[in-house]
Amino acid sequence: MLALINGIDIDNQGRCVHYHEENDVACLKRAQCGEYYACYLCHDASENHHFLASDKNDSPVLCGVCRHKMNFDEYTSGKCPYCGHAFNPNCKKHYSIYFS
Repeated sequence: MLALINGIDIDNQGRCVHYHEENDVACLKRAQCGEYYACYLCHDASENHHFLASDKNDSPVLCGVCRHKMNFDEYTSGKCPYCGHAFNPNCKKHYSIYFS
């Protein structure tokens, strides 16, 4: 069974209404509940609390293409270490939101 990706109008690879380019397939885990969301905006629009960053070593990222869970170092290589799909390089602008 594939890991569930939460979000607004998500496709089968985790792209959402907010981020929907070809390489917008990195889904982020919320620390408090351990759920993966397409983005922090989807999380905050869907829940009654704000997105809380995850520890960098606790599989905080899920590849939307193959559902491989990875740590921060694997994610920052720029592509999924399992399937090779590229991630959006502009996501680094949000590191302070996603990772603790």
